[in-house]
Amino acid sequence: MCGIVGFLAGPEEHSSEHLTTVAGTMADVLATRGPDDSGVWSDVDSGVALGHRRLAILDLSEQGHQPMLSACGRYVLVYNGEIYNFKEIRAELKELKVRFRGTSDTEVLLAAISHWGLRDTLPKLRGMFAFALWSRKERKLTLVRDRIGIKPLYYGQAGNEFVFASELKAFHQHPRFKKEVNPSAVALLMRHNYIPAPYSIYQGVKKLQPGMLLEIPLGETTEESCDQPIGSNCEPEAYWTLQEAIANGKTNRFTGSYEEAVDQLDILLKQAVDYRMLSDVPLGAFLSGGVDSSLIVAMMQKKHSQPIRTFTIGFTEHEYDEAPFAHRISDYIGTAHTELCVTPSEARNIIPHLPEIYDEPFADMSQIPTCLVSKLAREYVTVSLSGDGGDELFGGYHRYFHLDNIWNKLQKIPARKWTSSVLDNLTSRVPHSILPELLQKLTFAARIESTEELYAQLHRHWSPEEIMAQETFDPSFELGFGAPNPDLDLAKLKWMALDTTTYLPDDILTKVDRASMSVSLEARVPLLDHHIVEFAWTLPQHYRYQGDSGKRILRSLLERYIPADMFDRPKVGFGIPIGEWLRGSLRDWAEDLLSEKSLNEHGLLNNAIIRSRWQEHCSGKQNSQYLLWDVLVFQQWYRATMST
Repeated sequence: MCGIVGFLAGPEEHSSEHLTTVAGTMADVLATRGPDDSGVWSDVDSGVALGHRRLAILDLSEQGHQPMLSACGRYVLVYNGEIYNFKEIRAELKELKVRFRGTSDTEVLLAAISHWGLRDTLPKLRGMFAFALWSRKERKLTLVRDRIGIKPLYYGQAGNEFVFASELKAFHQHPRFKKEVNPSAVALLMRHNYIPAPYSIYQGVKKLQPGMLLEIPLGETTEESCDQPIGSNCEPEAYWTLQEAIANGKTNRFTGSYEEAVDQLDILLKQAVDYRMLSDVPLGAFLSGGVDSSLIVAMMQKKHSQPIRTFTIGFTEHEYDEAPFAHRISDYIGTAHTELCVTPSEARNIIPHLPEIYDEPFADMSQIPTCLVSKLAREYVTVSLSGDGGDELFGGYHRYFHLDNIWNKLQKIPARKWTSSVLDNLTSRVPHSILPELLQKLTFAARIESTEELYAQLHRHWSPEEIMAQETFDPSFELGFGAPNPDLDLAKLKWMALDTTTYLPDDILTKVDRASMSVSLEARVPLLDHHIVEFAWTLPQHYRYQGDSGKRILRSLLERYIPADMFDRPKVGFGIPIGEWLRGSLRDWAEDLLSEKSLNEHGLLNNAIIRSRWQEHCSGKQNSQYLLWDVLVFQQWYRATMST
């Protein structure tokens, strides 16, 4: 894993020293993403500079140094990620008489692009990656992000210059970059608890979306072009989309029996795990004791005679503690298990570091235990496999079934006549902890006409209308939240598809990437191998879930490795008792951030409703931990980032 940065200033703008100094400074703030090596390349005639920080995983020698020039001299590459099938691509290229200096996947990627061209190379790649490719011949910069969005890549303007980086903190080091908060991004944060791509917290900066590439040709300099920021008129284009995978899945349905489907998934996942165990440094896995991580670990251990290292965080609060489940699974499989029981004070000590780790406000509370388990794993290994992705691909989230039940009941209510008995019936199978918010949101249901709208209304935090101080454009609909999806008929499938393109890359994978990279740990996600993603969308619906239970096929596969009674239990979220802490040990911290003075520093949010929610929470009248955490995370980020 690595951190990449760069900018395109255009010719005759800067000296060579300026280009290399700025790119080097931008790269250095990403040192935790790449503590092992660094490098800068620049071309003053074109005004381009590329920077790199390296976490050495494969080919630890100097032959893996970046920025890397292609053997033909045409291309320069800075690359973050892993091409897991690089050995097969390398062998194919060697058959074509291509020669190699070292053994890194970076060199293979460059050679493939040199031989086949970028667009013909991308379909061959099996991995996670974000990279920037400079073509010296065409004077063109191309940014590329992997199909699922495992690795991050931001881009935008700094004055008239085009800038990109793995993390936003690198932008701060560019002398022409101006930090200006995008109110629409704040509205998105308050609604979703993360900021969906392509938006970022800053005006003029975007996230490159999964499966996209962006070309920025330098072109000829004219008087007219000098007035336009470089790259400002360039739009990303897709080289892979989930929609295409879904369409192909409908055309090429899996026609075998259920057991044959389990067999096929077994083959695909074993291959994905094998690929991700390739490493020249110590390797282990996160183990929660749930279906997904247990399956990954079981497959890893099956491949090795020596115990693999596994890691779990435990909590003193019983309802948040998955450690006993993980310990039981570890004992059965035979891993070398490390468990850390975290005290509330240890967990709270992470909170002051969240703005630095996540770079833009990010309000998924499980970021805290994710940071802790990453820190624990890094004490022993440099690479850790994770079970993320199973819920989105195979219908594992409880909300799919809760909301499906609600939708089915809504259709039976004549003219949507709302009474207390109707509401009681609708929410009878919903956890009590979310009932107050759900009951409030259900008032919208009388106007809901589709399953997409239902998901958008009930699976949200603040509504922008109530939380924003002024009328602010909420881009949620244009990003797919509530928008019709005619390609899918069933509600659960529509919600799974939406989560795969939004919640998965912008919440789950963001959480894991920033937490792991903050301690120089590479996290790999076998379930998100694009061959598995595409296979999942060929399956009949009842292969994914049955009744009110999701991940049917994953559970059946896991039973081949572990007895069902060891993992057949209710899903436990990777959470912490923030609500209790806000009434106790975090109360002074929260009160400071939610004070009128602090809220008035930016004037973006509705102070009155925030203060009201805070007082109700403190009094115990209502648990508003999720809503308050959204605001607190933004307030803390604003103070740490915008006030400096």
